[in-house]
Amino acid sequence: MTVHLQTAYLSLGSNLGDRRLNLRSAIEVLDSHPEIHVTRVSPMYETEPVGYLDQPDFLNLVIELKTSLEAKKLWKITSSTEIELGRQRDIKWGPRTIDIDILLVDQQVIDTVDLTLPHPRMAERAFVLLPLADLAGDLVHPVTRQTVTDMANRVEGKDGVFLCKIPLASGLEPTES
Repeated sequence: MTVHLQTAYLSLGSNLGDRRLNLRSAIEVLDSHPEIHVTRVSPMYETEPVGYLDQPDFLNLVIELKTSLEAKKLWKITSSTEIELGRQRDIKWGPRTIDIDILLVDQQVIDTVDLTLPHPRMAERAFVLLPLADLAGDLVHPVTRQTVTDMANRVEGKDGVFLCKIPLASGLEPTES
């Protein structure tokens, strides 16, 4: 039996505690799942908060992974990973140890109560589009039909997103594109 591997892109962010450690831990937990393999990690960005502003700055990055999981099952695993790493949902868009959003799973378009793909706000978020463009700038959004690079070039809020020169960790350095 042939297993179909899908490519997924996930946005990770943290602004509580040791932000770099939180990001590394999330990547390691996801990559340790038998049906998930993290293949690439974007550069890390420091980002001013959006929405709820009275909180520390975030560290954000995007990971590419290969998985045999259906999108809904991947969402369940990312949600349980957030809980495992101390995520609490007290304030909408508030501070968090880890936030994991599924941006894209291949070219799937899904709209359910629990999961919407592509991520419904990714086109509005510089902290998502800039690291995603680092990994997959030529990727075409399945709804807007624009490339990620085109979307990143047009997105507002880039002035609050800064490339970090400090690597995430040994073995998890950004992949050059």
